[in-house]
Amino acid sequence: MAKRTPGPSTPATAALARAGIPFAVRAYAHDPAATDFGAEAVRELGVAPERVFKTLLAEIDGALAVAVVPVSARLDLKALAAVLGGKKAVMADPALAQRKTGYVVGGISPFGQRTRLPTVLDASALGLPAVLVSGGRRGLDLELAPADLLRACGASAAEIAR
Repeated sequence: MAKRTPGPSTPATAALARAGIPFAVRAYAHDPAATDFGAEAVRELGVAPERVFKTLLAEIDGALAVAVVPVSARLDLKALAAVLGGKKAVMADPALAQRKTGYVVGGISPFGQRTRLPTVLDASALGLPAVLVSGGRRGLDLELAPADLLRACGASAAEIAR
């Protein structure tokens, strides 16, 4: 993985650069009519869906947390709650997710969020040499090693996708 490939600056790219985390910028022309942002990234970047991860916010017993799961899978809310020591998890309201992260839905990155939240990466990422996650805006993904993602977010890894 290159140290950093040139590209747009976002809070996510700035956070990774400050932390010295190597990553590659993978940009594409976002279609404003697209609503399945993960499928669009897979298609436009020409990568396998299990390598592209979406960043989701959930409320566990009323507290926000971040889940990073493959776009080809669904978040298992019960598993996420269990990993974080909670009883009940629900998806966070999109407006709340945008306020807390500083990113728009479809462009929420696990890096550089306004509020640092507990983060869990699906364990399926650990078997891959590199994964892609949103770079902080629609049409911008960042490619990096799963271990670097964990380090940059202070995240844990667990089976939270189904």
